[in-house]
Amino acid sequence: MVTLALYNLKGGVGKTTASINLAYLSAQEGYRTLIWDLDPQGSSSFFLGVEASVKNESKKLLTNELSLLDALQTTAFDNLSIIPADLSARQADILLNELKQSKKKLAAMIAPLKKQFDIIILDCPPGISLLHDNIFNAADWVIMPNIPTTLSIRSFTTVANYFEEHDFDSEKLRCFFSMVDHRKNLHHEVMNAFYKDKIFFKNYIPYLSDIEKMGVNEAPLETFAANSFAAQCFKDLWNEIKHQSFE
Repeated sequence: MVTLALYNLKGGVGKTTASINLAYLSAQEGYRTLIWDLDPQGSSSFFLGVEASVKNESKKLLTNELSLLDALQTTAFDNLSIIPADLSARQADILLNELKQSKKKLAAMIAPLKKQFDIIILDCPPGISLLHDNIFNAADWVIMPNIPTTLSIRSFTTVANYFEEHDFDSEKLRCFFSMVDHRKNLHHEVMNAFYKDKIFFKNYIPYLSDIEKMGVNEAPLETFAANSFAAQCFKDLWNEIKHQSFE
C-alpha cells in the first residue's frame, strides 16, 4: 500500500481537484483506491457526492469512537472509496494534542487498511500544525501542487525548511505546478527556473475551465471531459507520479 498526501501550506492551489482526478485514474487502472478527506470543507466528499453518515464523524475517528473501516463509503466509481469529512475535522489539532504518540496517530489508523487498499490519497487542509505532522509521518509521499508565483513558491520553501528542521524525510517531498496560466510571463519564468533544479515533476496542471466544471458535475474530469487537454494533463501527471514514487 502506498499513501500519497496532497498538501500545501496555502489553500486554493488545486489540492482537492488533484486528489479526485489522481484517485480516479488510480482506480480506473485497477488499484484499490481510498481518499481520506481531512479538510473540514469536505470538498473531496462533495465532488464524489458523499457525506459523512455519522454526526461529528471526523472527530469520532480521532477519538476511536469510530473506526476507519466503519467510516468507509463506496463511490459511484469502481475501486474508489472515500472517508468523508465534516466540520468536526476542524478540531483535529486539539484532539491529537491530547493523545500519546500524537504525531503518529494517523499512521497507526491507516496501518490496518494495508490489505484492503493499494493506494490511499490524503486530501489535506492547508497549514502546518500537529495534524500535518501526522500527515508527514503517515504519507509515503507528500505531493505539493504549487501555482507558479512568488508567494506560492515561497510556501514550498517554507515546507522544505520545516521538513529539515523537524527531522521529516525530505526525500518524500514532491511538487508539481498547478493552475498554470500560459498567458502570464511570470508563470513561465518561475516554471523554467524550478525545472532547471529538477525540484518539480515535469508535468503540470493548467488553469482551465474544464477543471472548474468539476464542481458543477460533481465528478472527476475524466467522466465528463475525457478528451480535454486538462484530462490529458492529469493522466500525464499520474503516470509521472507512479513512475517516480512507487512503481
